[in-house]
Amino acid sequence: MTQSLTVKNLTAHYGTTKVLDDLSLTVGAGELVSLLGASGCGKTTTLRLIAGFLEPTSGSIRLGEKDLTKLPAHRRDIGLVFQNYALFPHLSVLDNVAFGLKQRGIAAAEREKRAKAMLERVGLATLADRLPGELSGGQKQRVALARALVIEPPLLMFDEPLSNLDAKLRVDMRVEIRQLQRANTTTSVYVTHDQEEAFSISDRVAIMNAGRIMQLDTPEVLYQRPANAFVARFVGFENLIPMKVAARDGSLVTAEAAGGTRLSLNQERLGVIPDDFVLATRADGLVFSADPGVEGIPATLGLRTYLGRAYQYQCDTAAGKLIANGSLSAPLEPGSAARLVPVPDQCCVLKAE
Repeated sequence: MTQSLTVKNLTAHYGTTKVLDDLSLTVGAGELVSLLGASGCGKTTTLRLIAGFLEPTSGSIRLGEKDLTKLPAHRRDIGLVFQNYALFPHLSVLDNVAFGLKQRGIAAAEREKRAKAMLERVGLATLADRLPGELSGGQKQRVALARALVIEPPLLMFDEPLSNLDAKLRVDMRVEIRQLQRANTTTSVYVTHDQEEAFSISDRVAIMNAGRIMQLDTPEVLYQRPANAFVARFVGFENLIPMKVAARDGSLVTAEAAGGTRLSLNQERLGVIPDDFVLATRADGLVFSADPGVEGIPATLGLRTYLGRAYQYQCDTAAGKLIANGSLSAPLEPGSAARLVPVPDQCCVLKAE
């Protein structure tokens, strides 16, 4: 039966260093949630605590009605897929997949039947008699996935499973993982440092920093409406412009940036705008205008970089250095003056910190 995972107020230390700080997380039954962040943010520690490889300083871990907090790893009944595959080199592909079933006392005929059926599902039925050393990286990862799924675990956990694969194979494998996870409706936790991977595969994503979840939401919400400056930078908002409200007229807000630049902003499009806030945009969220009558941020263009789809400019302004992308068909000269006009649909408002 599909079950939810509930992690509550989890704290962990390595020696005197706190690596998880009062972390709480709920993964709904059948949901796939990714833990996303840079090295050292606490995502792998969270996975190891849930799996039972580490013991928390405080807090609790529950799977459905079952309290896992003090259970040893082998009694948690969790399926695990590792970065390095962790296959037994002396066992055939079939025997690797059937290993977990054997450990659970499943009869030989039944475990062979189930292992073969799972190999068929991951497209490796013809390789059942091979040894892991005879497989490609992608094939090994499919074997590892089949081995984790065949035991029909209530919780499936992935620890950077695609890191050792080349770029194209990573894309192919994440599609396969998502399809299999959905078909099995298995509650899953997926650890990765790759934003594109996390966003493409997950129902929700938890962006982590310094042992805490900074924001947990759908990929769409995280990408368009980050909750704070850390998340905004993480998902590609290069420009964070501190501003103060100078006047309000219904939903229309006049705000001022450093240097006296004033912009008119609409709360119906951007949401509630506090008196002190940060206007966040990506490089595509600032467009160039040579018209001095257009409301925008005066800028002097600096370094121009060719990106293939656009030219990117480092722009010096009174509000600090900003980054903007410009058209390939009309390149601008470094040193020239322009105005940077925010595109409302590509901006978001953050609370000042």
